[in-house]
Amino acid sequence: MLAYVWPLALVILANTFYNICAKSFPAVMNPLAALTVTYLVAAVVSLLLYYCLKDEKSQLLLEYSRLNWVPFAFGLALVGLEMGFIYVYKAGWPVSTAFIITSAFLAIILLVVGYVLYKEPISWNKVVGIGICLVGLWVLNR
Repeated sequence: MLAYVWPLALVILANTFYNICAKSFPAVMNPLAALTVTYLVAAVVSLLLYYCLKDEKSQLLLEYSRLNWVPFAFGLALVGLEMGFIYVYKAGWPVSTAFIITSAFLAIILLVVGYVLYKEPISWNKVVGIGICLVGLWVLNR
C-alpha cells in the first residue's frame, strides 16, 4: 500500500511547494533567468539522487545511450509549464484559483488524450467528474 501511496503524497507535497515558489518569484526578476537557476539546482539534485538511488548495475552513460525524444520534449514541456505558472501569478491570479482552473482543464484534456492515445476507457464516472469540473469552473468564475 505504501508503494502505491507515497508517490501521490510526493506529488501533492511537491506541487504545493511548487506553486508557493512560482507565486513567490521576485517581481523584478526575469522568470527565464530564474529558471536557469531552477534547472541548475534540479540537474544537480537529479544527479545526486541518481547516484544515491541507482541500482548496482546502472551506469549514467549507458542510461544516456537509451535516450529517445521524450526527455527533450519533457524539458520543453517543463519550461512551458513553469513559465506559464510564473506569468499566471505575475498577472495577479490567486494561487488558490489558478491551479484549480488549470487542473480542471487539464483533467478534461487528459481524459481525451488517455482515450485517443492510450485507449483508456471513458466511464460514466469520468464523464460525471468532468461535469463537476465544469460546474466548479463556473462557480469559481462567478
